[in-house]
Amino acid sequence: MASDSGHDDARYLAGSPIRVAILRALDRNPRRPASLTDAVDATRTTVQRILSGFRERRWVVKRDGAYHVTPTGERVHDTYEALLSEIDRADRYGRFAADLERAGAGFPADGLETGELTAATDRDPLAALDRVVELIRDSGGSAVRSVSPIVTAQYNEAAATALDRGATMELVIDGEVLETSIGAFGPATDRAITDDDAAVYVAPDPIGYGILRYDDLACVVAYDEHNNPRCVFESGNETVREWADERFEALAREATPLSTVIGESSPTHE
Repeated sequence: MASDSGHDDARYLAGSPIRVAILRALDRNPRRPASLTDAVDATRTTVQRILSGFRERRWVVKRDGAYHVTPTGERVHDTYEALLSEIDRADRYGRFAADLERAGAGFPADGLETGELTAATDRDPLAALDRVVELIRDSGGSAVRSVSPIVTAQYNEAAATALDRGATMELVIDGEVLETSIGAFGPATDRAITDDDAAVYVAPDPIGYGILRYDDLACVVAYDEHNNPRCVFESGNETVREWADERFEALAREATPLSTVIGESSPTHE
C-alpha cells in the first residue's frame, strides 16, 4: 500500500501538465532551465519552482548547470506514462470490457494488450455487425469455432458463403433464439443439420457475448442489454486465443446438438 507521501507526490505530479512536461523533457535529456522554459512554454519562475519541487523529491539533481533525472525520477516518469497509457486504453476499450463483464465472460485483462476494436457509433450503428459478417465470410477454408447469442440473416448468409468456400464450422447458439432461428431461417437451420461441415449446438443457458475463432484470429463480440452487437475485438494475442478456445469448449460441453433439440421439440421436422 502506498504511503500518504506517495499519494501526495502523485497528486503533485498529476496536478500540473507543465510538471509532467518538464519531467518528460528531462527524461529524454539533461537540460538547463532556459532550455526547459522554451521546451514546455512556461515562465522561468514556473520552471525554477517545479525544478525545486523535483529536487526536494530527489527526482532530479543539478550537475554542471543542467538538471538530470535520477533513477527514481526515471521510474516515476515511466510509471506515470504507463498509467496514462492504461487510462487511454480504458477509455478506448471501456464499453467493450463493461459489456463482457456484464455478461460474465471472464475476459482476461491481459487480453487487452494488443488488438483492433470496431465499435458501433451513432453515425455507424451497424459497424460491429458488419465487421463480424465480414470476418465470418472471410473464414472460408478454415476450421471455425463460434459462439453467438443471436441469429441473424447476415450471419447466416456469411456462414453459408464460408461453408461454400470450404470452411468447417462449429457453432454454439443461445437456446433462447432457437425458435426464432427455426421460424425465420428455416433453410439455414436445415443446412446446419444436414451439412457435414457444420455442427451447431444449443446452449442451455443464455449467452451474452460472441466468439469467432479461426486460424490465428480470436474475435470477441460484446453485445448490449438488447443483444445488439456493439464492439468487436480482434486479436492474435495468445492470451485471447486461449481464452476463446476455453470458453468455446466449456460452452460446447454443456450444449446439445441442434438436431437432437429439434428432434425432441418437433418430431415431424424434415
